[in-house]
Amino acid sequence: MTSENTPLPFDDEGLETKGPYKVLVLGGGPTGLSAALYAARAELNPLVLTGLQIGGQVAITHSVENYPGFPDGVGGPELVELFQKQAERFGAVLEFDSAVDVDFSQRPYRVKGYNAIYEAESVIIATGATPRKLQVPGEVEFTGRGVSYCGTCDGWFFKGKDVIVVGGGDSALEEGEFLTRYANKVTVVHRRDEFRAGVLLQKRAAENPKMSFALDTVINTIDGNGEVQKVELKNLKSGETQTQPIDGVFIFIGHTPNTEIFQGHLEMEDGYIVTNKLMETNIPGVFAAGEAADPHFRQVITSAGMGAAAAIQANRWLQEHSS
Repeated sequence: MTSENTPLPFDDEGLETKGPYKVLVLGGGPTGLSAALYAARAELNPLVLTGLQIGGQVAITHSVENYPGFPDGVGGPELVELFQKQAERFGAVLEFDSAVDVDFSQRPYRVKGYNAIYEAESVIIATGATPRKLQVPGEVEFTGRGVSYCGTCDGWFFKGKDVIVVGGGDSALEEGEFLTRYANKVTVVHRRDEFRAGVLLQKRAAENPKMSFALDTVINTIDGNGEVQKVELKNLKSGETQTQPIDGVFIFIGHTPNTEIFQGHLEMEDGYIVTNKLMETNIPGVFAAGEAADPHFRQVITSAGMGAAAAIQANRWLQEHSS
């Protein structure tokens, strides 16, 4: 765990200064847009720095089947568009910019973007997390077309099909077992000779007739024609390679929270921002929500709820500390 220190203020590089805003939201995914909605309804006129793409990870999810209110599912991009429209309807303003540095040493807090310096009385961090990639040929090309980082989101699309799960930790075996609800066969590929997952998870996976295991093995390439059709596997001990027909590749080798710029500014643990139950960080008036502060759930619904909670608390905090 690291805690707050006193980093030097950033170089403003002659950028225009905007604000001060009552609430500045960093991130335009479900967390940030939910926070913006609640802040806007509280008439706090929030500004949202969306990053280069609105919606975060859900924006590249073909269909979301488990978001309440959509019994037939909803496309990820469509859901993001609805979030955005609702937040903007109540007065949230979206800015296509990304935070690259922060100064939380005094209020108004200052956030440096590519386009400007933004000053704010309170900040809600909703920068999310990025699934770790295999960095193999075909991974990027087939993302959303057979390559997935979320079994809960995409498992339904692989009913009766054969899939590979990559990873050896709790998430890999949990998601692998979940996928057996839909898939005909789940092969867990792990680069080591034993799993890091808990004993109970390993026992349940071993007893599941739909699950098989390829240890000491990595994926060299992912290939197909419009969608995933095959992978090349390599055994790290023997050096032998083989081509395996497959319908989907689910990658669970961890997430990296998008929190690098907050190192040294906020209390953190394993890269995640530490918050209390009110979404408060160790800096008064700075809140964090969603996957930047959540190593456990990582669902659209939980991230949206955390964003709403952060905005509610930000409103209460501003009422108590308004000058």
